[in-house]
Amino acid sequence: REFFATHATRPVAFRIEQLKRLREAMKKHERRLLDALHADLHKGETEAYFSEIGITQSECSHALAHVGRWAKPQRIRPALVQLPSSCWVYPEPLGTTLIIAPWNYSVQLVLAPLVGALAAGNTAVLKPSEFTPHVSAVLAELVRESFDPRVVALVEGDATVSQQLAALSWDLIFFTGSTRVGTAIAQSAAANLTPTVLELGGKSPCIVDADVNVEITANRIAWGKWVNCGQTCVAPDYVLVDKKIKQALLGDLTKAVRRFYGDDAQQSKDYGRMVNAQHFARVQSYLQQGRVVHGGQVDEAERFIAPTLMTDVDPNSPLMQDEIFGPLLPVIEYETLDEAIRFVNARPKPLSLYVFSNNKQVQDRVLSETHSGNAGVNEVTAQFGSPFMPFGGVGASGMGSYHGRASFDAFSQRRSVLKKSLGLDPWFRWLPYSKVADRMFRWLLK
Repeated sequence: REFFATHATRPVAFRIEQLKRLREAMKKHERRLLDALHADLHKGETEAYFSEIGITQSECSHALAHVGRWAKPQRIRPALVQLPSSCWVYPEPLGTTLIIAPWNYSVQLVLAPLVGALAAGNTAVLKPSEFTPHVSAVLAELVRESFDPRVVALVEGDATVSQQLAALSWDLIFFTGSTRVGTAIAQSAAANLTPTVLELGGKSPCIVDADVNVEITANRIAWGKWVNCGQTCVAPDYVLVDKKIKQALLGDLTKAVRRFYGDDAQQSKDYGRMVNAQHFARVQSYLQQGRVVHGGQVDEAERFIAPTLMTDVDPNSPLMQDEIFGPLLPVIEYETLDEAIRFVNARPKPLSLYVFSNNKQVQDRVLSETHSGNAGVNEVTAQFGSPFMPFGGVGASGMGSYHGRASFDAFSQRRSVLKKSLGLDPWFRWLPYSKVADRMFRWLLK
């Protein structure tokens, strides 16, 4: 906070230097980060690169290319009553920020928000998850080597450390994690009137209309669901499928799983593991809450749960009430689109929503009659990866958004500034007001 008060972080040149440091640090530590991701989550190298390191480097490069323009004051039109004047909006850094990250994308969800913090001219304290200790250790070294600790610092520790940090006075808290913990973070922040960006979760539905290419649909759903062993906040949490193609979709989803991971996913170099014993036990318990039609194998010693398809699930069971955050995919049939939309709307607003259909009317109805933080049409999870689109939740799935320009805006204050000359001075604004002044105000403010 003392360093921010020196105004050293405000020049665009300083921000660019910090972003370059971050990009170079990721390149330098790429091998160690990939190894740490495998040690903590059994992530395959290609998946770990594109979903963690590559996507963050893309964010960093995008910010480097645009931060000079983003940081410029924007001239806006003055209101008639403000004439003669010029009006401006100055994007200004908020100050000293706290970024608390989860374990599922333990590199990206620490460093991608940091891109926004640095581009906007802030200082930052990072708190990675204790559930991915190998990644946390590499990130701690990366930060120590690459940044002045007065600009970026990293604090390791368990949930009590996060609680102690959140209770301090910050200029912004950026939190990614569960709705339950996000609520606690928001409560702590409220005590200090600290603004928050909360990137949370929820049960993201996937509606599949009968008018689809079933094989392509199955491939896309399978890829988005089982990347990172299903531990992805934007993964399809359950599928609602037109009953006319339910069996065909189940068959093609099964084929996709075998094509992606082989007959034994436990032997696949590209299939991950549950992060710890607690989450393994939680997801394993859901296996009893429906009929397994494919998968279901578990190995507690390896924290392995196979890609699993389930049907005949009870809508009121924990499987259908909790965010699964694991490799189980319930598939539920519907008879009419109205029925599917009612099912989605009877639950809290999800982070993501997906619809597969070749029928534009179906696409439009689902998008216009449901609510979600973001959505995909004939695709899943890909909406998360673009620096050109803001990403965030709504309701219980979060507040605020980031990525690209939205990240810069999330860590900035838009400061309105009106400028006037000391020359012209309209007489009618001064007391005592005359009838002419009254008419002038009524005309100017109509």
